[in-house]
Amino acid sequence: MRPQHVLWDADGVLQSLPGGWERAAAPWLGERDEASEALLREAVAVEREALVGRSDFLADLAGVLERHGVDVPARDLHAAIWLATEPDAASWAVVERVRAAGHGVHLGTNQEAHRAAHMRTVLGYDERFDVSVYSCDLGVAKPDPAYFERAVAMIGADPDDVVFVDDRADNVASACGVGLRGVRWTIAEGHERLVSLLHGAGISLAD
Repeated sequence: MRPQHVLWDADGVLQSLPGGWERAAAPWLGERDEASEALLREAVAVEREALVGRSDFLADLAGVLERHGVDVPARDLHAAIWLATEPDAASWAVVERVRAAGHGVHLGTNQEAHRAAHMRTVLGYDERFDVSVYSCDLGVAKPDPAYFERAVAMIGADPDDVVFVDDRADNVASACGVGLRGVRWTIAEGHERLVSLLHGAGISLAD
């Protein structure tokens, strides 16, 4: 039986940060050097707890900035980097073609609460998906198999009725281990390849 649903990752699949993290961080942290790289590594590390709803990332980020002696408001840096992501128009066109063909379209993403709220409201993701599965709401993040088990339960489908699209191999492998059909793809590969991979996974697209 052909799958009826597609669960979409966000970063690297539906959205990206123009110019990358280094360009976004430069006005606040200076040009790339060992100090700025160390700060950003620690910021990413402390974000892991926030991704599963166990901490407030803005408070944690403020602590990172203080420890590194950087006098920048955490909220401003967060907005300049984490909230500066832009939806990819061509990716969204594919999502709409999938929806128009009769499939359910759902969001499956690891996000901390502040960025999740931005995506829901400012970027309008709640209006674009049937079901939105944010790790900070679930208390578990990809690639933990429990994330995918709970995601398909929220969708109300059997695992093999859901195709999961993500840019990370570990996430796709975990989803497949739970029984979803996995597609690994990133924006840089081009959208013709995405369409081809979706067809290969049994997903129809409207013209």
